[in-house]
Amino acid sequence: RLLSVLRRRCDIAGKRLSGPGLAAEGRVLHAVLYVYHSRLLRHRPYLALQQVEQCLKRLWKMNLVGCLETLVELIPKKKTSEAHAECLVPSQPMLETVALKVLGGCKLILRLLDCCCKAFLLSVKHLCSKEFILLNTVASGLLSRLWFVVQYRCVLQTLMSLYDVLSTTLHLVSETQQTPYIKGFTFPSDISDFLGVNVSSEAKKQKAKMLTTKKSTSWLKKLFPAMPEAVSKVGKKRSSETCTSAMKNHSIPCPVDIGETVL
Repeated sequence: RLLSVLRRRCDIAGKRLSGPGLAAEGRVLHAVLYVYHSRLLRHRPYLALQQVEQCLKRLWKMNLVGCLETLVELIPKKKTSEAHAECLVPSQPMLETVALKVLGGCKLILRLLDCCCKAFLLSVKHLCSKEFILLNTVASGLLSRLWFVVQYRCVLQTLMSLYDVLSTTLHLVSETQQTPYIKGFTFPSDISDFLGVNVSSEAKKQKAKMLTTKKSTSWLKKLFPAMPEAVSKVGKKRSSETCTSAMKNHSIPCPVDIGETVL
């Protein structure tokens, strides 16, 4: 029963780590840093973005997904009906290696969330100062999406629940036949003590900081002031007339002016 739970947790963690959202945000971040590399080497939001990319690179280089897939292959698929039937289980060295990588992955994801929050706050601050408006607008949107992808896809919570099952399995296997592979390190029984923070409360604090900053600065209103009411009414009237005429003459291809000059 424990092995089937371990297999299921490994599958879920692997899917959430290798999902399209996290990989896509990583590629966009790399592209943004590549474009602005020669122009913003000493810009603080740019340096903060580099820290975010460094965390993502380390997470991929760990090859945690491949390690989980290897562990799943070692778990037998058939369920034994007898209570005392013999069953092949992953070895202690394999379980220790995966457990150590899961612990490191949790630490890296915590660091990634923290770097995303700090870089987002810096981007909004410099955006309010009207510095590098294009870069900071793209960066703030990218960082908020990356933070929400990691947080609301429950990547960290999935790895923590996986470690709980791994720890129990490792304890049972080591009792059967002790073949320790990693020496000089004691695997924690509770991963929350190892991480040193309450994950849910830390996420709420970061979210509150990001949302409060966006509300208090209202940088969109500063950069894009509201259009005068008379001009907006004229623009709406002209656009509606243009759309109506275009719908009536849909069979006749003609250029449509979608912009109006504002004096």
